[in-house]
Amino acid sequence: MQIFRHRTEIGVVVQKFRKIGLKIGFVPTMGALHQGHLSLVDKALKENERVIVSIFVNPTQFDNADDLTNYPRQVDQDVELLKTLNTKNIIVYAPTVADIYQDAIRSEHYTFGGLEHEMEGQFREGHFNGVATVVRRLLEIVKPDKAYFGEKDFQQLQIIRLLVEQLGMAVEIVGCPIKREPHGLAMSSRNSRLTKVERQEASLIYRILLDSKVKFGTKSAGEVTNWVVRQFYKHKHLKLEYFIIADTSTLKPVKRKSKKKKYRAFIAAFAGDVRLIDNIALN
Repeated sequence: MQIFRHRTEIGVVVQKFRKIGLKIGFVPTMGALHQGHLSLVDKALKENERVIVSIFVNPTQFDNADDLTNYPRQVDQDVELLKTLNTKNIIVYAPTVADIYQDAIRSEHYTFGGLEHEMEGQFREGHFNGVATVVRRLLEIVKPDKAYFGEKDFQQLQIIRLLVEQLGMAVEIVGCPIKREPHGLAMSSRNSRLTKVERQEASLIYRILLDSKVKFGTKSAGEVTNWVVRQFYKHKHLKLEYFIIADTSTLKPVKRKSKKKKYRAFIAAFAGDVRLIDNIALN
């Protein structure tokens, strides 16, 4: 499996693929890979002749310095995991911060019609500017035909779709279903930091989302939200940051349900000091 650390090197590889007419899939990650990442790579392999997987912990999307410091970094293990899928058609791009940001580690400013101010945008200042900055740079370096993102970060997925549209980039953004652990917890690199008790308690998040979906069929968004808040009061290892039922297209909280609109429930909670997010389609 080829591993490249510099944009010039990966650029040469991309040119070679383009010259012989190969389709390129791209899966951007921050490493600490798990089966959720592998499901994205597997889909990309089925739809493209070559797949580039980036492994880069992006400093500009962290609003918490401790979270950036504690984020797991294990490139060698990640590469070994990717080899279980394919050793020939996957290329790893593991750049340094200097390779991505050159002279200045800073975010560019973007506007996404208000999407960036909802949910995660309210609690993580500057987060989506950081995400958009690094995704734009990676897409410009890799120049893929398709790029794959998980629906666990649904707000991020919608923003990246808008980013590509605004910039007129010739890449298809593909959203992929959430991959879950056996007890329902959405797979995340942060899960490795959970204690055994915290991991067990965190499985409640998905159960609450499932129950919320059922309740949303007969109750208002406000009633469902109040019920969710009460459930979290019962569990000392979990702390709810937000629960929001939003319009799928605008991500704005629903005030009155309409049969003509699609809704999702979004949740962010802490298990100990580990922040977890999840979401589910409601209709």
